[in-house]
Amino acid sequence: MSGLRKCWAIAKKDITIYYLKGPVLIFGLLFPAFLFIAFAIGRDIPAWALAPGLVGMALFFTSSSVTPAVLPFETRTRTLERLLCAPLPLSLLVGGDVLAASMFGLLVSLVPITMTVTILGAQVEHVWLLCGAIILSTLCFAILGSLFSTPPTDNPSSVMTISNLVRLPLIFFSGVFVPIGDMSVYGQAVAAFSPLTYTTELLRYTLGQPAKFPPLLCLSMLLVFTLLFWFVNLALHRRNMSRRLWLT
Repeated sequence: MSGLRKCWAIAKKDITIYYLKGPVLIFGLLFPAFLFIAFAIGRDIPAWALAPGLVGMALFFTSSSVTPAVLPFETRTRTLERLLCAPLPLSLLVGGDVLAASMFGLLVSLVPITMTVTILGAQVEHVWLLCGAIILSTLCFAILGSLFSTPPTDNPSSVMTISNLVRLPLIFFSGVFVPIGDMSVYGQAVAAFSPLTYTTELLRYTLGQPAKFPPLLCLSMLLVFTLLFWFVNLALHRRNMSRRLWLT
């Protein structure tokens, strides 16, 4: 219980300082929406067919947008050393950051999900599977965002550049705009290495649309990506933490 309280304290701190800001909330909603509109205009495709991509992008960007900058910013403000001297295990520190990002992703995702049902006319056929897909996806993407913060730097812009160089290309290879089945063989091969692919496929299935991969495979792959990102994340943070603390 003590560990959970510490983890929640870190998450609460992150939510108060980083997430409850107007620009962060607006970016989390408007950026996926603008990409969706830009791709939908001029295409003879019903809006509800693009709904899984809209929800997937919202989950992806909101859950991984702020986490990369948290540790570099706290390194610059000299608060990281105090957190580690609390004493606070590194796993709980990273876990708190991930928890805050996941909660933020879950909260913001309610807006595009509501839009897809009420405005775009999509129908949810598997409610519990949709809930499981959203929870697991936000956790996976939040850990991925934390993974981008592992370089030992106190410059948030540096890690945000790396984050965007990885995240932006992923949306074009993950079935967000074009179904996996309509991609070339090479495109499908690349898509298999993206966690966003399996989120999008799960969303297609739960919204009653044809999906390339079965839901059990998608859930399994998301779980594999989540565990892989978590252990790599912790390993890199442990390796680079001494160099990060030297910057303070």
